[in-house]
Amino acid sequence: MNQYPVFLLLGANLGDREATLTKAIALISERIAPVILASSLYETAPWGVEDQPAYLNQVIELSTEKTVYFVLQTALSIEKELGRERRLRWGARIIDIDVLFYGNKILTSDELEVPHPRLHQRKFTLVPLVEIAPNFVHPLLQKTNQQLLHECTDEGIVKLFKRI
Repeated sequence: MNQYPVFLLLGANLGDREATLTKAIALISERIAPVILASSLYETAPWGVEDQPAYLNQVIELSTEKTVYFVLQTALSIEKELGRERRLRWGARIIDIDVLFYGNKILTSDELEVPHPRLHQRKFTLVPLVEIAPNFVHPLLQKTNQQLLHECTDEGIVKLFKRI
């Protein structure tokens, strides 16, 4: 079977943010695939709904033969297990796990869009992504993550919280 590099964005802005990300990574490693690379933790300004606490964000890379839908469904079940309640789009959350890339696959369905449709607009996604995969090429935009970050106009604050 083919192994695909999978990049996931983790975010948390409620509760013990760092502990939640650590637990999410442990569950992802156990249920989807071991984490190959993990970015540092970044404290970031909220995006979309600004009246909420700052986030901790981190990007991780896995390599798996499991389908992108398996990755998505497992990520959603991990979110729920860790206490995620879906109330307000872009609202505060105990955990958020987004599929950024699944190899160089391009997928659009009611459940999922891969690559993530807004990753190139979000500095809080691009900064940790560039840390671990600066030369990975976005399959739709045909630009590296480094180029996307350089061109990103998002002015949200992204500051190093903890080097990993």
